[in-house]
Amino acid sequence: MFSTKLIIKRFADYFAKHPTSNLSKLISIFSDELVELEKTNKQILLWRDIEKAQGKALDLIGENVIQDRGVATDEVYRILLKSKMARNLSDGTINTIIQVISIALSTDPSTIKIVEKWNDVNEAEPAAIKLIELPLTKINEAGLDPMNFVRIVQKTVAAGVKVGVIELSGTFEFGDESNAIDNMKGFGDVNDESIGGYLGAVYIPATDQELPI
Repeated sequence: MFSTKLIIKRFADYFAKHPTSNLSKLISIFSDELVELEKTNKQILLWRDIEKAQGKALDLIGENVIQDRGVATDEVYRILLKSKMARNLSDGTINTIIQVISIALSTDPSTIKIVEKWNDVNEAEPAAIKLIELPLTKINEAGLDPMNFVRIVQKTVAAGVKVGVIELSGTFEFGDESNAIDNMKGFGDVNDESIGGYLGAVYIPATDQELPI
């Protein structure tokens, strides 16, 4: 810490050290600048972390991993960067795909489930997968639309494997006759956003704006 008091203590007692002395006034000017410089250095260190970096700092990380930002916000761009880094190590297996998704969305791998479609009783399809039980809240929080999320997954799977459908399960459900209350599953409260469940979704190809994945 570059405080005036600590710097003044390093001078010999020959000098006048009281707060109103010329030396103290001069050192206070330099100490203020040193404090600002120290804050800047700490910020630079923090911005080396993808989770904390913003703006140009994220762009520089993107240059290192060859991932363009396009029109992505910082939140979405972090997902693109983390997925690109993870995809570079992907071998195309389901376990690796789950790992890539969990890293990109900063969620536990146990919240993600992928099913192969070759043995689907309703619509069997070779060399295809579908994703269910994905953390819809994580995608929503980042502002990432399902289409671009599918494209991230498609870049992760082995060549020739199709990402068929994404089923994003929600938490909303009606109660039973026991009258038990669960604030995370029922209707919401306009006065409290923490109350209420959220609906699920199914991915359908649309005309959403594509990101540079």
